[in-house]
Amino acid sequence: MTVDVEDYFQVSAFEEHISRGSWDDLPCRVEQNVDRILEIFSDQGVKATFFYLGWVARRYPELVRRTRDEGHEIASHGWSHIRATEQTQEAFRQDVSRTKALLEDVTGDPVQGYRAASYSIGRNNLWALDVLQETGYRYSSSIYPIRHDLYGMPEAPRFAFYPVEGDLLEVPVTTLELAGQKFPCGGGGYFRLFPYHLSRWAIQRINQAEGQPAVFYFHPWEIDPDQPRQQNIGLKTRVRHYLNLKRTESRLKLLLKDFHWDRMDRVFLEPAPSP
Repeated sequence: MTVDVEDYFQVSAFEEHISRGSWDDLPCRVEQNVDRILEIFSDQGVKATFFYLGWVARRYPELVRRTRDEGHEIASHGWSHIRATEQTQEAFRQDVSRTKALLEDVTGDPVQGYRAASYSIGRNNLWALDVLQETGYRYSSSIYPIRHDLYGMPEAPRFAFYPVEGDLLEVPVTTLELAGQKFPCGGGGYFRLFPYHLSRWAIQRINQAEGQPAVFYFHPWEIDPDQPRQQNIGLKTRVRHYLNLKRTESRLKLLLKDFHWDRMDRVFLEPAPSP
């Protein structure tokens, strides 16, 4: 179970409408939403991995510590949700190093995991995986093996694999393969779009028929139907961001009850899977 900790105005879909320079002046809702998620997880006895933006961690260090103190893994989501495809190798190195250092300073614990903004590591920038290994990360969850208009590397393996020489493990978000095609079933907008029973069926199939753990993700803003609404955005963006926000929390609670969930590090690094 994973949470990409970013606020509603930091999503890639809004980057042409909300400048990063305005972030400090916008009403933040991430703290209250993460606190609600912590409450939900506590009620269900679930431990998860929280991929924190450095921007959020610098502003709310106590939130990061609360998350850690409740037994969850703290991992990196980069500093300010800049896609890796838009960074040079050196800029990426500085970004992931800066975020890792901050999170480790806040918690006192080593940060082992990283997830790129909008799953923006793929066939054209696999050098980013070498950088992650060089800067001390042990795993990434940044390659999405699907076809998508914004991201995706459909030829990538569906389950955890070692993409470069060394010990860096790549753990893709879960997909379901049907008739030779890969379909997303690991959360995000798809979890809000399709009826819950489809998500449950897909994850059960992954667990039972393929004998693999499922990797699920969502964002704090997805349980917040009262968030400020952005104006002058296209229909596709509006649907992707706002569809079924009122249903996410109830569906999430069903998901937590129907399956056993744990942190990324405990599932994939203890013990490490065979290469």
